[in-house]
Amino acid sequence: MSQNATAAARGAEISPENVPELSHQRRWWILLVISLSMLMGVLDGTIVNIALPSAQHDLGFSDADRQWVVTAYALAFGSLLLLGGRIADLAGQKVTFLVGLAGFAAASVVAGAANGFAVLVIARAVQGLFAALLAPSALSVLMTTFTDPRERAKAFTVAGSVAGAGGAIGLILGGVLTQYLDWRWTMYVNVIFAVVAFVGGAALLHRTPRDTSSKLDVPGTLLASIGLFCLVYGFSNAETHGWDSPATWGMLAAGAVLVAVFVWWQNRAAYPLLPLRVLLDRNRGASFAALFVTGAGMFGVFLFLTYYLQQSLGYSALNTGFAFLPLIVASSSASAVANNVLVARIGPKPVVPLGMAIAAAGLIWMTKLDLNSGYVTQVLPQLVLVGIGLGTVIAPAMSLATSGVAATDAGVASAAVNTLQQVGGSIGIALLSTMASGAATDYLSGRDPKAPGVLAQAGLAGYSTAYWWSAAVFAIGLVVTALLYRRGVPQQEENAAPVVHM
Repeated sequence: MSQNATAAARGAEISPENVPELSHQRRWWILLVISLSMLMGVLDGTIVNIALPSAQHDLGFSDADRQWVVTAYALAFGSLLLLGGRIADLAGQKVTFLVGLAGFAAASVVAGAANGFAVLVIARAVQGLFAALLAPSALSVLMTTFTDPRERAKAFTVAGSVAGAGGAIGLILGGVLTQYLDWRWTMYVNVIFAVVAFVGGAALLHRTPRDTSSKLDVPGTLLASIGLFCLVYGFSNAETHGWDSPATWGMLAAGAVLVAVFVWWQNRAAYPLLPLRVLLDRNRGASFAALFVTGAGMFGVFLFLTYYLQQSLGYSALNTGFAFLPLIVASSSASAVANNVLVARIGPKPVVPLGMAIAAAGLIWMTKLDLNSGYVTQVLPQLVLVGIGLGTVIAPAMSLATSGVAATDAGVASAAVNTLQQVGGSIGIALLSTMASGAATDYLSGRDPKAPGVLAQAGLAGYSTAYWWSAAVFAIGLVVTALLYRRGVPQQEENAAPVVHM
């Protein structure tokens, strides 16, 4: 028997039946606590985007640096999620869940009190570190608490709905806190959610048995974490030092080599961090690729459109939050139709590539935005179109990401879903920021920056370039998913656990 098969056999001994059964009366309260922690994680992402222009003005960091406020979190979260999932298995779900909450809250306080750019970025990275511990723990708690398939489906539906609604709530809450209090409260508000979830978790969660048959894949952890960091840093460095800088191409080359070695090692490790059997199914591979692409394109859209609305059109933080709501509503509506109707009838092969095409079309349309664009006629239609595209891609891809995965691999498959989306977002923001900065610099070449409207037009040139590159990313995703997805309606395995995005 191969080493992977041996590891799978050992993992098969760990099942929900071996975990102490939680009280029947408590399980729905536990769902409330877990949903609250997921809501906090989703809120943090959208709140920060709305508050970022105000934070930049207050702390005085440059346009080239602003991406790191988002990237530092996403990079730490994405590169450490797989490790967080394994630690949850080794140390127990309750311990890692509570430690994750406490650490996230403490880092949020430091971020809110930051007196400079460096402190803010470091605190955001620490937030991502503890989120990487919290997210897989929360998912594992749901999986072990709700063992009945029908109740588990309901629980994941509730948690997924909360996570989806969190994006919209974050936009409004971020606008309210930034406009009427201060951008720092977009960090402090996490403490309220964390304290309530911590108290509930400490009172309701039971200690679960640790997986003593498995060990931490230290070489795999180091290869994956350092490799992903090198890739994101290389793309980010290109904005300030150019593509011909040794630090840029050197880090990109090192990252590519380390990730390749990681893949090689996972096929030989006795306790692989990410068993390759999780990735090799065609539908799952296509789903992982789709989520990477949407992360790369979606994060960039939120970042640059936020700056366009606030700096080019003069929107307040609150109005910016409301301006994004149609995208969230369109995405949620399209998700329900795509996953429950279209994929169930015709399969993912035509549906997901169609979503990629719709998102790309919306992004290309966004390149026409200027300083006189009206919201209803020239911003809203593009937002709705991009939202429909994202929803048509994300829901089927996340649903199929664990289709057919053994129960023992469900946790790592779920972590891989979030990892790819977060790392895709990190790379996307870095790449798009580099391209946007280059376009703005090119526009200013030979022009007087002090002349009326020149800086504003340079900003538009940068945003437009970012939208073009985002559209190109989705076009690549269209080709990849069209080639990889199997024809026909996929058969969902009964034991496959659903995925909740955080």
